[in-house]
Amino acid sequence: MLTIDGVSKTFFPGSVNERRALSGVDLRLEEGDFVTVIGSNGAGKSTLLNAVAGRLPVDAGRVEIDGTRVNRLKEHRRAKYVGRVFQDPMAGTAPDLTIEQNLSLALLRGRRRGLLPGVTKARRARFVEELATLELGLENRLKAKVGLLSGGQRQALSLLMAGFTHPRILLLDEHTAALDPQRAKLVTTLTGRIVEQGGLTTLMVTHNMQQALDLGNRLVMMHEGRIVFSADAETKRTLTVESLMAEFGKVRGATFDDRAVLG
Repeated sequence: MLTIDGVSKTFFPGSVNERRALSGVDLRLEEGDFVTVIGSNGAGKSTLLNAVAGRLPVDAGRVEIDGTRVNRLKEHRRAKYVGRVFQDPMAGTAPDLTIEQNLSLALLRGRRRGLLPGVTKARRARFVEELATLELGLENRLKAKVGLLSGGQRQALSLLMAGFTHPRILLLDEHTAALDPQRAKLVTTLTGRIVEQGGLTTLMVTHNMQQALDLGNRLVMMHEGRIVFSADAETKRTLTVESLMAEFGKVRGATFDDRAVLG
């Protein structure tokens, strides 16, 4: 469903600042897979997501979605395949637009837009139904500007918007890292629910080892632009934070930051 084959990316090639972010990465997600990605700072995790989303062109290798090679497609052209939630709660929504306007934009992602009204009676009814599943009372605030929402509310809304049109691949880029523990727990719970109910194929980057263990059916560990450890569903069920730390300890010179062990 998602194929990443031999993908490499180097920043500032040929200069004193040259840095290889991805080095021949191979990864395949089948329909409905939920893969969590952990690793040290600078391991290439977010670069990998950017390569899938089309935000960064790759130097070598191929990215395929549903058998279609998308390497040459710009980010906006891949929008019909890809939904994404960023680390910054401000990044996934338009703060000066209302909740219903943001949802309407998400509904039309990757499609042609005409001059017809963006928010219709039928769409508003759907928005109310979808927002009610978040259990945050946002279904009663359709005309409130998104900029007035808390970080946790905005991230929950971003998550709903990203999965709104059932994208072929959902990318989650440390989407709870900027939230306090209580709101991070809420968004983590919502993530599991939305992915499961929508049957969404998902690739999630996180520094939080416990979150990586709690969510998804597969796990990969990255270091210096490579996948250095991979666990299938059966193996993942046996893993603990301690065993993950032991696996990471096998990589010479590798260190996690403190956020890695927060659960």
